[in-house]
Amino acid sequence: MPLSGLYLLVSGWQRWLGRRWARRQPPLRAPVIVVGNLIVGGAGKTPTTMALVQALRQQGWQPGVVSRGYGRRSDALLEVTPSTPAPLSGDEPLLIRLRTGAPLWVGRDRHAAARALLEAYPEVDLLVADDGLQHTRLPRAASVIVFDGRGAGNGLPLPAGPLRQLLPRRWPTSSLAPCEVIYNADRPSTSLPGHCAKRSLAGAVALDMWWRGQPADPACLRTLTERSMNQAMLACAAIAEPERFFLQLEQAGMHIQRLPLPDHADFDTPPWPTGVTDVLITEKDAVKLRPEDHRTGPRLWVVALDFQIPKEAIRALTRSLRQDTSVHHDC
Repeated sequence: MPLSGLYLLVSGWQRWLGRRWARRQPPLRAPVIVVGNLIVGGAGKTPTTMALVQALRQQGWQPGVVSRGYGRRSDALLEVTPSTPAPLSGDEPLLIRLRTGAPLWVGRDRHAAARALLEAYPEVDLLVADDGLQHTRLPRAASVIVFDGRGAGNGLPLPAGPLRQLLPRRWPTSSLAPCEVIYNADRPSTSLPGHCAKRSLAGAVALDMWWRGQPADPACLRTLTERSMNQAMLACAAIAEPERFFLQLEQAGMHIQRLPLPDHADFDTPPWPTGVTDVLITEKDAVKLRPEDHRTGPRLWVVALDFQIPKEAIRALTRSLRQDTSVHHDC
């Protein structure tokens, strides 16, 4: 508990310094939506970011994306393209770029990444910041807080608990008004009002065809499910919550063998045992493999997630964007 109190003081001081620095900078020409979480670990920020970009594009916006690029080998500014190697971009930014087609820049300084993107792409009129809730150097017109089934844990900050920030005592407040809560779970897992995302498996596709842009096919997933009745298939996941992926496969009727790996684990050496004929992987892991890997080892099948944000949340965010007066909000 004493260390948690020290953590709150230091992190609060850092956020205050970030807001102070940001107010001295020329305003960005486009509003920013920040997607993040209050709890450590992955809660579903990446699928939320991709779904948000696609939904806002349908509303007529031209979004771009900025990210730190967790796990990449450099902190320097970098534009992520479909040909950027995952170790340079980070696996999640590369996946967002491939799935959405939106311009995307990564860098430790997300304010600098935002300026670089807006300069390179004059048509972009909205920025979505992936995992930047505590990065207050980047002003935001609205924020999206993502929770999974863990909720707020024991409600305590690090290291006594899992929270990066304490949950607000009142909701909404003047500083939290432009925030939407998305639950990557079947039901709300905190007392904060929000919207539950709709999650399902979109289908499966061979790794080489996935890299060519072929969408996941529900019929392919059904075929693999039928094949697993005779012999369980190996399911491999290097994500924050591998069990979530495994349970979705089982709920689809598939018989699997689990191979969980640490989040962001590299695939420089194939992690599956020799003799395996078929392996099911996530899209986040597919970006760390190459098309030819499908032909030099077991058959690799990319199982895609269909993640939908409720329309009510999109409408609320759109209202916040239209009312934005460039005030710096901090969730």
